[in-house]
Amino acid sequence: MGVKILVMGLPGAGKTTLSLALSPRIRAVHFNADAVRREISRDLGFSTQDRVEQARRMGWLCDRVVEAGGHALADLVCPTPETRAAFQADGPAFIVWVDRISVSRFEDTNRLFVPPAAFGMRVTAEGSVEHWSERAASLVGAAGREAAGRR
Repeated sequence: MGVKILVMGLPGAGKTTLSLALSPRIRAVHFNADAVRREISRDLGFSTQDRVEQARRMGWLCDRVVEAGGHALADLVCPTPETRAAFQADGPAFIVWVDRISVSRFEDTNRLFVPPAAFGMRVTAEGSVEHWSERAASLVGAAGREAAGRR
C-alpha cells in the first residue's frame, strides 16, 4: 500500500535534503516543488491563490503514484492550512514538518507561514539527515501498514 508524504517547512529548512535521503530509502517517487514549478506549473507565481494551486497539483501527482501502489513524496513549503488542505484534497498525507529554522530568506513566505496543527513527524535542528530519514522511513512504513489494514 502506497503512502502520500508531504515534506513541508520554510525555504532553506532542509526539505529537499531530507527528501533526497528518504525517497530511495522507501523507494518513493520524489516530486520537488521547484522542479514541478519549472516543468509543469510555469503559469503559477507566488500569490496565495497560486500557492494553493501548486499544492493541489503536487497532491494530485502524488495521488496518481499512490493509486498505482507506490509511495509518493512531495517537498514543498505548503505555508498555510489552505495549501496543506489543497495538497490533501483527494487523499490524506503523512506530513513531515521540517522545523529546523525559524526565518527563511523570503519575507513574504515568513509572513504567510503557519506551523501545521497536525503532523506525523517534526524534524528539529538536532540530528543528522540520516537520523531523520531513518526515523521518517520507519513512520512511513507504519503508516502504510495501517492504511493497508483499513482496506
